[in-house]
Amino acid sequence: MATIYDADGNPIDFRLLKTELAAPSLTSVRQIVAEHPSTGLTPESLGRLLRISEHGDPLAYLALAQDMEEKDLNYRAQLQTRKLACAGLPLTVEAASDSAEDQADADLAREVILQEGVEDILTDILDALGKGFSVCEILWDTHGKVWVPKAIPWRDPRWFLFSLDDGWTVLLRDVGLPQPLAPYKFIVHRPKLKSGIPIRGGLARASAWSYLFANYVLKDWVGFCELFGQPIRVGKYPAGIDEDKIEILRSAVRNIGTDAAAIIPDGMLIEFVQAASKGESSGLYEKLLRFLDERVTLAVLGQTLTSGQTRGGGGSMALGQVHNMVRLDLLKADARQLAFTLNRDLVRPIIDLNRGPRERYPKLCVHVEEPEDLALLADSLAKLVPLGLKVEQSVVRDRFGFPDPPKGAEVELLTPPM
Repeated sequence: MATIYDADGNPIDFRLLKTELAAPSLTSVRQIVAEHPSTGLTPESLGRLLRISEHGDPLAYLALAQDMEEKDLNYRAQLQTRKLACAGLPLTVEAASDSAEDQADADLAREVILQEGVEDILTDILDALGKGFSVCEILWDTHGKVWVPKAIPWRDPRWFLFSLDDGWTVLLRDVGLPQPLAPYKFIVHRPKLKSGIPIRGGLARASAWSYLFANYVLKDWVGFCELFGQPIRVGKYPAGIDEDKIEILRSAVRNIGTDAAAIIPDGMLIEFVQAASKGESSGLYEKLLRFLDERVTLAVLGQTLTSGQTRGGGGSMALGQVHNMVRLDLLKADARQLAFTLNRDLVRPIIDLNRGPRERYPKLCVHVEEPEDLALLADSLAKLVPLGLKVEQSVVRDRFGFPDPPKGAEVELLTPPM
């Protein structure tokens, strides 16, 4: 078999294509059991964790990023919104030219990639948005005439690290020294969310401090509610009372907190004292927590108006459209970078392994549709059609999402009846 080289000039070892190289194992350094650095997290430990991740060991940081998605519901919801918005975009494959050979390359790429379930694979790849990078392993089926990926499982980013030489090259954790990734075996996505090395670009890193302080606020708020959620119970007894009767009163005060009922001797008194300013204090916790959630939403979505978190309860329609445009810019960037990764790590291997190296390859595109003001379009048609503008009805129906009317149905014409 002829030697095939990847885009970086590395020879392809065909024996490795169908072998799981990054699978987890209880006896390896790649285990599914993870630490939970979010437990007992402090500003000092968070700062230390982030510094260590920059110096070549992102294990604790990546475990924290996973914890954040499990414990912080706002961060999880906003990150999921961004991932699913991109993973659900339509995909197409364009041929490099009109030649028969290029058209056949594109047909093969379409047949292999554009299948049911591709959205789940894209969601796994977009895990890189939170952590700064993601790795999915391609398991090739080489038994038939056409070699295709039979599965593309997500691999835990904790099982990888970055080369200290450039901070960019992803290496596989292994016994002893980390190993380079085998060519045509992995889809490695490193979205450019900010300039710099990938491990410093993930949204989890940008949201980590808000996550930490939000945990402090929640803990204090829960303690506040526990303390002031019910009145403070004060038991009074007359001077010179026996110690056993004092113990009866103490027990009664305790039981009121759990059982809401108690029995005390005649002559004893239990008062319930309300905290006068507890409403103002409770509001402070809520405002601070909402503020921190808004910071996270800004980092993930680029806006807060469409997420329902805007202080004051809402905003104008014009402002909402501006905020949606900001979010659209992020979606376009995510789609463009995702397409680049798929063309490099999936489209090219499919063509090289089945049809041989090419000077030009099919191009997979992730399409983002621009929002259209349909009210403005309708108003323009109402003014221009009576003036003589001829418009194809099928085009207008497509723009509005209307189906073609069945034969014999009553329809409204876009041109005035003669």
